[in-house]
Amino acid sequence: MAANKEHVLQFIQIFDKKIEENHQYLTDLDQAIGDGDHGINMDRGMKAVMEKLPAQQDKGIDAILKAVGMTLVSTVGGASGPLYGTAFMRAGMAVKGKDELSAEDISAMLQAAIDGIIARGKATVGEKTMLDAIIPAKEVYDAAIAEGKSIAEALAAAEDKAWERVEYTKTIIATKGRASYLGERSIGHQDPGATSMTYLIQSMKEVAQA
Repeated sequence: MAANKEHVLQFIQIFDKKIEENHQYLTDLDQAIGDGDHGINMDRGMKAVMEKLPAQQDKGIDAILKAVGMTLVSTVGGASGPLYGTAFMRAGMAVKGKDELSAEDISAMLQAAIDGIIARGKATVGEKTMLDAIIPAKEVYDAAIAEGKSIAEALAAAEDKAWERVEYTKTIIATKGRASYLGERSIGHQDPGATSMTYLIQSMKEVAQA
């Protein structure tokens, strides 16, 4: 089953709810190793997105994702605004002009988002960032699609992998961002960016399963 604009709008709404429900948890995680504002900032950004979403209803998928990205860049403080904003904008560019999204389109969007995060954050896997969730999740998604699984099944496998990698972030030293100042003291702490990114993948899965 292909995804359409309604699915994209539902995904944004579900992601907003997850950030709202978990913003204190994300902030608590960030207080241990970062600036202590990840959840608060993301919640503020998604609230701004939801305010602007009605004006995007008649636009295409690419324009909706671009608008989400631009809103996050302009309203979310810290590093997460530019990173998430770039991810959404690049994902939109990857499906320019498309009204329906195939399994391959979703893969292209995830890859574009990853490339945007890497370009903006100058990070890679194993540095205790959101990339530790999204890159392995995308690899698992692609493998599942290649095996003939449905989009919903592939995203479910991707979410499982992302949560597994969130746990993995507790075992590694942060070498990027504010958390890197802690050095070895960052071990034992879960990365908030990887956690919020996993909520995003979870949101995609829930739309696909609905």
